[in-house]
Amino acid sequence: MRCYCVMHHSKPLELVERETPQPVETEVLVRVKAAGLCHTDLHIWEGFYDLGGGKRLNLADRGIKPPIILSHEICGEVVSAGADAGEVKVGGRFLIHPWIGCGECPTCLRGDENLCLKGRALGVARPGGFADYVIVPHPRYLVNIDGLDEAEAAPLACAGVTTYSAIKKLGDGIHHEPVVIIGAGGLGLMAIEVLKALGGKGAIVVDIDPAKREAALAAGALSVIDGKAADAASQIIAATEGGAGQILDLVGSAPTVSLAMQSARRGGHIVICGLMGGDLTISLATIPLRPLCIEGSYVGTLSELRELVELVKRSGMKSIPVSRRPMAQVNQAIDDLHHGKVIGRAVLIP
Repeated sequence: MRCYCVMHHSKPLELVERETPQPVETEVLVRVKAAGLCHTDLHIWEGFYDLGGGKRLNLADRGIKPPIILSHEICGEVVSAGADAGEVKVGGRFLIHPWIGCGECPTCLRGDENLCLKGRALGVARPGGFADYVIVPHPRYLVNIDGLDEAEAAPLACAGVTTYSAIKKLGDGIHHEPVVIIGAGGLGLMAIEVLKALGGKGAIVVDIDPAKREAALAAGALSVIDGKAADAASQIIAATEGGAGQILDLVGSAPTVSLAMQSARRGGHIVICGLMGGDLTISLATIPLRPLCIEGSYVGTLSELRELVELVKRSGMKSIPVSRRPMAQVNQAIDDLHHGKVIGRAVLIP
């Protein structure tokens, strides 16, 4: 089979021919039909996360080393299954939940495999979707997408479940006041759609790119704000009539978290999903005195992905903009995403 591999960090992916894997035991072999490109793929391609202060979290220190087959947003068709996989519908179309844990630790047993310390996520620790085929370790990770377009459904496995899980953490407040969304990339546009599907009050979107602000307005944002504006915090406070009660930071950089802190009202809730990195110095007294809730959110659980797919089917939730490209253009897609040229999601088609 053909696969596009990270052979050297920050270098173009290389086309490699490998034997098509054969599923054993509970494994399922899936023919890839669509594979999304995410900012997490960029971090893996670069080989590190920025921890701020000149510090890095190197993926090699976590055992993640080239060759790596990227892409964790995968839709495909079941080709075959191992002897212990049970009844699996050959020819069935599925979205794959990629956030796979060890399956044995207390974290996994309570359903939070995405938080497992021994994570085996597809496209990270296991081969991902930039290939003709992918092995899924168990059929429980297959989510039925009957009635949905494969390229439009693929981003639900990351952009979708990440924003859905984060919005759930905000609780019932989404029905009472708008959510301030920082970042109008694929996750930001997805968050707008998820909020609408859940009956939320809507979104005020912050981004430094005018094209992405226009995309947010086209998707139904109540208003947009230039994150580079000197008075961005004041604009957010004015738009939320005294300060934001709910902020979803989908960038996760020092400037965006600082902006969130400046514009949150007393009792505000900030959920950070983005991984752009940096560090933040805060006065600890401000957290109880204001008081603020600052919470991290990392992708989502298998049950949340199933909930999201059912929400999409039930509500008719619109897809985010998807740019379909041949898999052979994966390096151009990475370059475009790296330089902020992608509106919505780039999805590669083998």
